[in-house]
Amino acid sequence: MESEDDFDMHDAHDTHQNEAAATTTTTNNNDNEDGVVSVEDDDFYSGDEDDDEDGETTNAFAFDSDDDADVADYEFIDNDSDDSDDVVSHRYQQSFTILSEADIHQRQEDDIMRISTVLSISKFAASILLRYYNWSVSKVHDEWFADEEKVRGSVGLLEKPVVEYPNARELTCGICFETYPCDRIHTAACGHPFCSSCWAGYISTAINDGPGCLMLRCPDPSCGAAVGQDMINVLASDEDKEKYSRYFIRSYIEDNRKTKWCPAPGCDYAVDFIVGSGSYDVTCRCSCSFCWNCTEEAHRPVDCGTVAKWILKNSAESENMNWILANSKPCPKCKRPIEKNQGCMHITCTPPCKFEFCWLCLGAWSDHGERTGGFYACNRYETAKQEGVYDEAEKRREMAKNSLERYTHYYERWATNQSSRQKALADLQQMQTVHLEKLSDIQCQPESQLKFITEAWLQIVECRRVLKWTYAYGYYLSEHEHAKRQFFEYLQGEAESGLERLHQCAEKELQVYLNAEGPSKDFNEFRTKLAGLTSVTRNYFENLVRALENRLSDVDSHGACSRTTSSKSLGGGSSKGRGGRGKGTTSKSSSSSRNIDDSSHWSCEHCTFANVKSATICQMCHQRR
Repeated sequence: MESEDDFDMHDAHDTHQNEAAATTTTTNNNDNEDGVVSVEDDDFYSGDEDDDEDGETTNAFAFDSDDDADVADYEFIDNDSDDSDDVVSHRYQQSFTILSEADIHQRQEDDIMRISTVLSISKFAASILLRYYNWSVSKVHDEWFADEEKVRGSVGLLEKPVVEYPNARELTCGICFETYPCDRIHTAACGHPFCSSCWAGYISTAINDGPGCLMLRCPDPSCGAAVGQDMINVLASDEDKEKYSRYFIRSYIEDNRKTKWCPAPGCDYAVDFIVGSGSYDVTCRCSCSFCWNCTEEAHRPVDCGTVAKWILKNSAESENMNWILANSKPCPKCKRPIEKNQGCMHITCTPPCKFEFCWLCLGAWSDHGERTGGFYACNRYETAKQEGVYDEAEKRREMAKNSLERYTHYYERWATNQSSRQKALADLQQMQTVHLEKLSDIQCQPESQLKFITEAWLQIVECRRVLKWTYAYGYYLSEHEHAKRQFFEYLQGEAESGLERLHQCAEKELQVYLNAEGPSKDFNEFRTKLAGLTSVTRNYFENLVRALENRLSDVDSHGACSRTTSSKSLGGGSSKGRGGRGKGTTSKSSSSSRNIDDSSHWSCEHCTFANVKSATICQMCHQRR
């Protein structure tokens, strides 16, 4: 007869097999005609909660103790599937396409051919039209069929020449005014004649001036006829033709609202994004993750406006001024800021000023001595302070100091997580290139069975990114919204502690098996532990991301979390399909959330959170029982 725990293990294993089967149905379309990689990319932290059989949401990450957090929610992840190369923690379908230069060129040619065929014009004329309308095929169709004559006039596509010389053997160049045989004279669609050398100089100057050469017009000041790529190919030098070609390719991306270049230095890939499809986070083939909306590094769940303010604050001089204001005083004579870090109150300004004054009251030192308190005190300052003379200055200095301390608190943690993420990226690369092969040899297991380690490191890298930006979010969270701040700090703390456990396991405990001389008996236990920590940490960060994207709306106006919050935002997902547990089991906290009257738990009156019976203070809102 099997125990209840045995049933739980079977259910958990079945759940992960179902997840692996679902994973195999999601593939990247790498074999389309254009050779374009269509990325149905998922996001690390998204997805709707599924309900269990009782119609209630389970709580998958609230634990009775830290020990329970380490062992209660470990899950075994099936690594036999070849499709586990895909990041299993992706949840949110994201539609974008990564374009190489060949892909861009092919798309460009397809659009030009489409316009040329539909409008019955040359490919060169079609390319001029598309550039004028920012490569929008639909816009070209609409404008052309609405008023063809107007479009031709605006773009410079003339149907017949403005001037004609049908029987002339020689023509005068309109720039140098030299007479040349007709075979050395070239004209645009307008018919204005210019010699080859003048054309070459005109085109070269325009190309060297920048992308404006793509809308080149006839050199005649009174003429607006377009100069197409056909004339560029005939008259420009090889160097200028190469530059023109580069401008032509780049215009397809830069003039199109739906496409952008990857911002990584030296990367030549572009991204075609379906606006309105969800998260703006994009990952290029060069491994650069960035926000398609603002092209800064990926910063979900923090909005682009907050990121812009934070980056500006980090680079601005405002914090320097705050530091000067908080930690220095101006010389009474020359007004230069002076920092006092030790010693007595007798201050001498640096040359050429050399003014001597009292640090406390800023009065001339010649008026000080034993009668005013000596070198380490100032009676004048104390008297004036009691009279309120220095209240405004002291208040201003104290405010600057508090502001600086608050900013430093958040910035240090933001920067620390950035450094940790960079190190995690380096460790991930080393793991993939060196350690996995070594571990495979030592433990006598194929590398396909070790992908749970790569998945753990990918989760660590992503969690470090999210955690970093939560500190920028916290800095701009209003000090007056105490309930939201309390809820935010709780979620942030839970996520951070879960990440630290995962990071320590992947970094420290793995070294034991890397340094082993042969197969370890408890390696499968390590596999289960690391895979479980990966799943639990993912749940923590799903809750954090979801709460921040909802602007912490689960906190009501009375400073307590709604009932939905207790079962949903803190729940970490359902017991099915979210990497939680099989339908026969739930975590301790989730079970108590559904059965509030259980004798081993009590429900908080303020936030409805289910606490263990021994607790006297709510673990969520810190209200007494």
